[in-house]
Amino acid sequence: MELTKYGHACVRLEKDGKVLVVDPGTFTEGSVLDGADAVLITHAHFDHVDVDRLRSASPDLEIWTCESVAEALSDVPAKVQVVRHGDDFQAAGFSVRVFGEWHAKNHPDVPVAQNVGFLLDDELFYPGDALTVPGVDVPTLLVPTNAPWLKLSETIDYLRAIRPARAFSTHDGLLNEVGLGLVDNFLKMESDKQDAEIRRLAVGESVTLP
Repeated sequence: MELTKYGHACVRLEKDGKVLVVDPGTFTEGSVLDGADAVLITHAHFDHVDVDRLRSASPDLEIWTCESVAEALSDVPAKVQVVRHGDDFQAAGFSVRVFGEWHAKNHPDVPVAQNVGFLLDDELFYPGDALTVPGVDVPTLLVPTNAPWLKLSETIDYLRAIRPARAFSTHDGLLNEVGLGLVDNFLKMESDKQDAEIRRLAVGESVTLP
């Protein structure tokens, strides 16, 4: 599969002529949904789901997400399907397994939101806004590196819990160049320590996964 990083927390995956997009939020620029067959959405926060964009998407698009997002997409023409922890399904030619139920704790006065993570083709795990340890082998991890709910030390602990062969930064759209440089340094140190490919993809950069 080919993975392309879009802004902040969105990626586009292509395999065998099919296209799957994960978390196209309001920070995502460009025509990320052009030609897309399916969309996976981890949770309802605006930086992960752009309802207006999905309203104008093709009615042939399939959307897979948690219950709270599905409720927000009730007037979207695409087919919306609810998934929960433990589910597995096929989307755009990818096998998908669902792990996790809740967003990481954020502000103490804000209720914890639903959040599901997706493991694609037993290769790529995208946890959404959580540090879910799925308890299965994860060759490639999309690792959150910046958020109001996250410290960089927690990112490193998560990488050490998962120990992927490859990990690429996600959820980094709030950082300026100084902050991105800090993330790059931390990921480089961990890459050297684990002897693994751990780094940040630039927006628009693509990699080919096994």
